Amino acid sequence: MASNIEVKNLLEAGVHFGHLTRKWNPNMAPYIYMERNGIHVINLYKTVAKLDEANEALKKIAASGRKILFVATKKQAKDIVAEKVANVNMPYITERWPGGMLTNFVTIRKAVKKMASIDRMKKDGTFNTLSKKERLQVDRLRAKLEKNLGSISEMTRLPGALFIVDTMREHIAVKEAQKLNIPIFAMVDTNSDPRPIDYIIPSNDDAGKSIEVIMASVTSAVAEGLAERKADKQSNGDEDAKPAKTKAKKAVEDAAPAVKEEKKVEQKAEKKEKKVEKKAEPKPEKKKTKAKADDLTKIEGVGPKAAEALVNAGLDTYASLASSDADKIKTILTEASPRLAHLDPTSWPKQSKMAADGNWDELKEWQDNAKGGVEASEEE
Repeated sequence: MASNIEVKNLLEAGVHFGHLTRKWNPNMAPYIYMERNGIHVINLYKTVAKLDEANEALKKIAASGRKILFVATKKQAKDIVAEKVANVNMPYITERWPGGMLTNFVTIRKAVKKMASIDRMKKDGTFNTLSKKERLQVDRLRAKLEKNLGSISEMTRLPGALFIVDTMREHIAVKEAQKLNIPIFAMVDTNSDPRPIDYIIPSNDDAGKSIEVIMASVTSAVAEGLAERKADKQSNGDEDAKPAKTKAKKAVEDAAPAVKEEKKVEQKAEKKEKKVEKKAEPKPEKKKTKAKADDLTKIEGVGPKAAEALVNAGLDTYASLASSDADKIKTILTEASPRLAHLDPTSWPKQSKMAADGNWDELKEWQDNAKGGVEASEEE
């Protein structure tokens, strides 16, 4: 935005006067025009350029709805800042900077709430029930809080930016803002360090007229930002309000056929469910009978322990045992228990084949001629 202030106005207000040359900060050299009578003179053309830049940024912050906290505790600045800033409804600190104002904002908010609770006591009559001494103490506390924090009572969250008059005096505020990455705008004199400041306004921060001129320009930029925000809200409100009713009606009309269709589908589904419930009768579940294992002890040479080992290995029927070979059976028995290692399963598949085929007479005859599951002819 174009500045509403000219170099001539700044010159008349004495904005160009810096400090004694022996008190200067070398980092301010780019903003110093010359030296005269042992005093540095600030380049006002650079002041105007930097002021325009700062005003543009402040305008955007104000338009976004964030608060800008103004800090000026020096005697010649506090009244001017309080008057100018109050006109744009922004918070300001003109008394002592409360330590932790930004970094310990929660505690500061508690003090502000204490002030609000005292006001409520006075309204609801609780204040009158206190003794004279207690009322006096509460009044003193209220006055102290009002003096230090009254101007920030409406600041419910951290500010969007900080504007400082005299950064050397308000060095604690600068450090706190730096820790929280809050943008810093400041009037910086020739004896101050401009490096921590985000938006520098090189100017005389000691003369009342100089402070008043700069503050007038800054607050007018903030006022413009607030006016823009208000206009945007009104325009958005009007646009939303007009089509709201028609949109609602249209939505209801569009949704009506879909609702009817859904009801029809639900009714059909309910009828089908009722029919199914009537027709369908719960059928008793058939118990799954597990195939019964054969009695392997009927095989000559297979005792209960050997039969258990074979069943655990999956050879629980005559057919499965018949399809197996003697070496595999021997391995199963040996792994099951060392006590079964002496058994000779050579004839077990043959006997199992007879049992599986149902040739029990043949099996009995074979077993009568055998001893311990071994054929007599083999032993001889």
